[in-house]
Amino acid sequence: MAASKPAPAEAEAEAPKKGGKKKLLLIALPLLLGGAGAGVWFSGLLGGAPPPEQASGEPAPPPPRLPAFVQVPDITANLNAAGRRPTFIRLRSQIEVLGQEDAAALQASLPRIVDLFTTYLREMRPEELRGSAGTHRLREELMARANIIAHPVRVTDVLFQEILVQ
Repeated sequence: MAASKPAPAEAEAEAPKKGGKKKLLLIALPLLLGGAGAGVWFSGLLGGAPPPEQASGEPAPPPPRLPAFVQVPDITANLNAAGRRPTFIRLRSQIEVLGQEDAAALQASLPRIVDLFTTYLREMRPEELRGSAGTHRLREELMARANIIAHPVRVTDVLFQEILVQ
């Protein structure tokens, strides 16, 4: 009967062997998967770092153009107000473009921009200028009009320095 049962020392020796293979598998598998994932990432297939051939073969991208600001002359216009008492708006603003070249081209179009801004302001009612939503709408409309006049120069923003409604 003793031959059919392994001795306690033999049973203890076999247990670490089975557990050792499992531990080795639990350690090696994540390392292999991590290494494969890193290889795929750095090869550029997942949007990681570009391969060295592309980085050195292509010319460097041009530096981003810095914004330039063009001061718009002060505009005073009467609003389209109902009633006998006139309501006026005084607007001081700047136009933002990309680069000094665009600023010089916009400067040449400034008289037309002032005319278009004044005409638009004369059609506005005082109620349309109330609150931040009114100011935001005014900015969007003035940007759209400035982009039409200044084409091919792209106006990126209209900055308000002063808006006074009386």
